[in-house]
Amino acid sequence: MSTLQDQVDAIFERPPGDGVSLAMVVQRGGAVVAERYGFQPDTEFGAGGPVTEATPLISWSMAKSFIHAAVGILVADGLLDVEAPAPVPAWAGTPKAAITVLDLLEMRSGLEFVEDYVDGESSSCIAMLFGEGSADHATYAAGLPLEHEPGTVWNYSSGDTNIISRIVGDVVCGAATADAATAERRAAVEAFMHDRLFGPLGMDSSSLGFDAARNWVGSSYVHATARDFARFGELYRSDGVAPSGDRILPEGWVEHAHTWIAHDPTDDIESGFDYGRHWWGWPEFDCLGAHGYEGQFIVIEPERELVVVHLGKTDTEVRRHLVTMIAELIRSA
Repeated sequence: MSTLQDQVDAIFERPPGDGVSLAMVVQRGGAVVAERYGFQPDTEFGAGGPVTEATPLISWSMAKSFIHAAVGILVADGLLDVEAPAPVPAWAGTPKAAITVLDLLEMRSGLEFVEDYVDGESSSCIAMLFGEGSADHATYAAGLPLEHEPGTVWNYSSGDTNIISRIVGDVVCGAATADAATAERRAAVEAFMHDRLFGPLGMDSSSLGFDAARNWVGSSYVHATARDFARFGELYRSDGVAPSGDRILPEGWVEHAHTWIAHDPTDDIESGFDYGRHWWGWPEFDCLGAHGYEGQFIVIEPERELVVVHLGKTDTEVRRHLVTMIAELIRSA
């Protein structure tokens, strides 16, 4: 009978055409029970090298689930009301003024957005991150046409996330720096995330990525070690309570993430995936999942007290093989 470590090893030893695993951590009840690291290939962003327990890696869209946590902290502080219209000044007096923060969290803003990571001709995401919207991601996304009535149509959108991210920055920074692309704005957001989330969880390796307007790119950019991503997963497994016993997220906020808005009948997994409020669901296990481009996963399975983190480089076309193996690991744990 294979052990959890055997199954982690099998994921790393997939055929090269099925992708590359860089780091994987499996925790049960908060303790590491299986772990492995690989080798980072050279990329356009820098030279590769061995990946270790201390190597921070990119989240890609797993960062969206960190946005859910940031919003929850501000809700607990009484500084943000998710049911209220999103505080985007440019939307005042337009039909977009009806968009709520919750609409953005549920990706039902109604804004036109094409979430494509390959086709630069039709990708709002590529235009936002690397093209015409790269200087100010939130302004680019907020300026897109309103395609549907807010709250009616689900459309996975990194643009919605970056609008929320700017709102988080505005609330954290206050009026003095809300409209200024200043170093102080970035420092205030970094301090908020470290003081209220990363620090209490012991996520000492964690850092954020910002655009030129000093807004955290919450759609895509958290860097952390695999163990630190697992610590974030443990926060949601523990109903928003840190290892110290201090409550980080408001009561009911994990269930808030777990409220399914849509279903994606992807062939990555037989049951498909559900979508909630910046978290995915694995219906077979009633799991929460933070998912990122190229096979980044934090999967939380409460019944088995599991948190599974996988970081690597896996093309969309073959991701189903990786998901199948992670699902089998959970199933047999």
